[in-house]
Amino acid sequence: MKRTLSGGASFASFALIVCSAACGSHPGGSGFDTDDGGGPSADAEQPPVDSSPGNGDGPTLGGDVSSLEASTGQVAEVFGESADTLYKLDPNTNAVTVVGAFQGCSSVIDIALDKDSNMFGTTFDGFYSIDRTTAVCTLIASGTNYPNSLSFVPAGTLDPNTEALVGYQGDQYLRINTTTGAIQNVGTSIGMGYSSSGDIVSVKGGGTYLTVTGGDCETDCLLEVNPSTGAFLKNWGPTGHSAVFGLAFWAGKVYGFDDEGELFQVAFNGAALQITSISIPSAPPMLSFYGAGSTTSAPPQTNM
Repeated sequence: MKRTLSGGASFASFALIVCSAACGSHPGGSGFDTDDGGGPSADAEQPPVDSSPGNGDGPTLGGDVSSLEASTGQVAEVFGESADTLYKLDPNTNAVTVVGAFQGCSSVIDIALDKDSNMFGTTFDGFYSIDRTTAVCTLIASGTNYPNSLSFVPAGTLDPNTEALVGYQGDQYLRINTTTGAIQNVGTSIGMGYSSSGDIVSVKGGGTYLTVTGGDCETDCLLEVNPSTGAFLKNWGPTGHSAVFGLAFWAGKVYGFDDEGELFQVAFNGAALQITSISIPSAPPMLSFYGAGSTTSAPPQTNM
């Protein structure tokens, strides 16, 4: 199970151990290429989200991602993070760059981006907005009970006209007010004996996915869940990785970031998952990913 936010000193000690070993070796620069900032993000119209059970064989694959970016105006970028550093992955090339060390927050647990690529994050002591181009954090609310998995769900899911920031605490589905930081229980658990491991990612027209443990999963499994209720829809199967603490999505592919610092791509191939490792040149020693995020307006497929 992903870093738990309650439970006293033992969990705080775990965060310090990970940060000193996995993060302290690369403050502000880690052997990755540095990144001079992200570009603008356009809110292109997509089909409404399909949250019904049994919604086919996953997003359709095919086509060229760079051509899609040029035709839609959307910037191809997904983000991963360790406890103290924000990274960016270019889905066109799979190149990973360093955005920078977090400033104004520490021990970042997870991140999420809305349709306009505004980034928010949780830590062991609060809820923050984060500049995705500089990694500068601004406190919204203090607190120790924020979910350890985060994603926005598209407008029309929980509210008719606005997106909602959601997450899981164990098997419970929660919502966070991005203005006040208030937490609300949406009211439904995942079910089937599953618990978030984990991270959640939701895409307008592209489904909502969650990494879980429990049930029949020997390693972390990738579930499709109902973004309106948080309930189980489908188990896509094992990812072959444990402690998949970060999920992001772009053009029909899910990107996984795990606690061992491994990055991999999950493609939907009929009823099965196709897992492909992505190498990270010059990765810092003992890199440990804590979370990941991508805009909800990411294209659900490449052959649009």
